[in-house]
Amino acid sequence: MVNINGQLSHRDEAGVSPFDSSVQNGDAVWEGLRLYKGRIFKLKEHLERLRKSAVLLQYEGFPEDDYIVDELRRTLEANQMKDGVHVRLMVSRGLKYTSGLDPRINTKGCTLIIMAEHKAPVYDKTGLRFVTAQHRRPFANVLNQHIHSSNQLTSILAKLEANQAGVDDALMLDTDGNLAETNATHVFLVKEGQVLTSTTDACPEGITRSTVLKLCQKHDIPCQVMHIPEPEIHLADEMFCTGTMGEIAFVAQLDDTIFNGGAAGEMTKRLSALYEGLIQQEACPAIV
Repeated sequence: MVNINGQLSHRDEAGVSPFDSSVQNGDAVWEGLRLYKGRIFKLKEHLERLRKSAVLLQYEGFPEDDYIVDELRRTLEANQMKDGVHVRLMVSRGLKYTSGLDPRINTKGCTLIIMAEHKAPVYDKTGLRFVTAQHRRPFANVLNQHIHSSNQLTSILAKLEANQAGVDDALMLDTDGNLAETNATHVFLVKEGQVLTSTTDACPEGITRSTVLKLCQKHDIPCQVMHIPEPEIHLADEMFCTGTMGEIAFVAQLDDTIFNGGAAGEMTKRLSALYEGLIQQEACPAIV
């Protein structure tokens, strides 16, 4: 059952108007949520990021958090879902009264869409393979990556490169040639015992990324957020990626570079264990 503006419909019957901004212009923002034993991990942080994206796009009539949470609960209860669930939460600018680009033709407020699916973390925990994409992440003067937008064409183009290379995902650089993220996740490196990750100058502020950085700080693990030129990436001892869809997964190979003999490194395993321990501690109160 899919929830569109409070209306629950079977996924094969659910639909939005062709006049909705999500259809016309890809003008929508989104979050991926994960449900663990009736609780959503980092729900507050996800809702804050969703609202921040909407503010950057100047949405009017954005739904209140309490309403979104109530509709999340209704959707999960309708599907009898309590664990092992991924939720795609989307808010568009809403309906237009005529086809076009100008946001002034949106006069009915936002559209809220909630899709919940039984879905395990998407990444293979036996080691991922990446290829460096030719498509790059832009800076805010081209497109602010802090807008968590449903318009993901840059990511799709990079993913097509990965598919053509027969690997799991594509590593993306910014337009200066520094590490940004993959087409779907944030990236961390480990070098000589220090955890490194890119700035968010050309990528979103990831919820799981932030969680890993806080875990490093709490457990006295040296970490640094910095610009990482492409050649430096290949000199790392370990690489792993983070995201709600995939949690923490190690990268065995990037292009011709094999990390840690193709096996998960000790730092990656340590942070994965710390992350798993945190999930139940910091999940929101039971939602279903």
